[in-house]
Amino acid sequence: MPRALVTGAAQRLGRAMALYLAQRGHDVAIHYGRSASAAEELAHEITALGQRAICLRADLLEEAALAPLVPDAARALGGPLTVLVNNASIFEPDSIATATRENWDRHMMSNLRAPFVLTQALAAQCPAPVVDDAGEPVAQGLVVNMIDQKVRKLTPEHMTYSIAKMGLWAFTRMAAQQLAPAIRVNAIGPGPTLQAADQPADLYQRSRQSTVLGRGANLSDITAALGFFLDAPAVTGQILCVDGGEHLIWQNMEAASLARG
Repeated sequence: MPRALVTGAAQRLGRAMALYLAQRGHDVAIHYGRSASAAEELAHEITALGQRAICLRADLLEEAALAPLVPDAARALGGPLTVLVNNASIFEPDSIATATRENWDRHMMSNLRAPFVLTQALAAQCPAPVVDDAGEPVAQGLVVNMIDQKVRKLTPEHMTYSIAKMGLWAFTRMAAQQLAPAIRVNAIGPGPTLQAADQPADLYQRSRQSTVLGRGANLSDITAALGFFLDAPAVTGQILCVDGGEHLIWQNMEAASLARG
């Protein structure tokens, strides 16, 4: 029985991916920070599908909270984990003029240090690769890091966030090198997918409409990218930008709107 840990799984993209993994036959450890009731609701949905689910609370800004997550999840689900989705993230705007040490530490801890430590823990208990009919190894482990299409199209408005995500993208590739052939490590770079609580609706819609494809992503696009990585044993060290081509934009938003209209 495959087992997965999804960080930040109680809501939004994390919830969709945790539910998708359960639908694909995985038992799921649901990590959450503050959304206890949402995590419990998700656990009920997963158990209704016939899979095991466990809710684990941890503040990923606290180093001591990271170490127990993988072993606790494996113990509760009855065996080693084979899938880790590093989804939990802090996304706060700052610039080179406004960034503080607190901004830096929050982004680096949640968006880079936590995925690093959890990947180490997954590797320490992941089963060895199996051999297929061609006599070639097949990795049993998969790490998927949720990054951001911003690593393909850098902007200075989210300075410390983007630096942390660039570090996570570098880590994705280096971990893919070092953990092969037992574990594959890949990344998803979402663009505009869900409206943030503090984001005006018109700005969110403009961000979706101004992509190369004139649309943003849906949750099904994100889970499809996760499914591709699950089903592609020869793919590691890659990023899928699920963003409507946002990372390819070469015009500003106003010019792109005029060109379409």
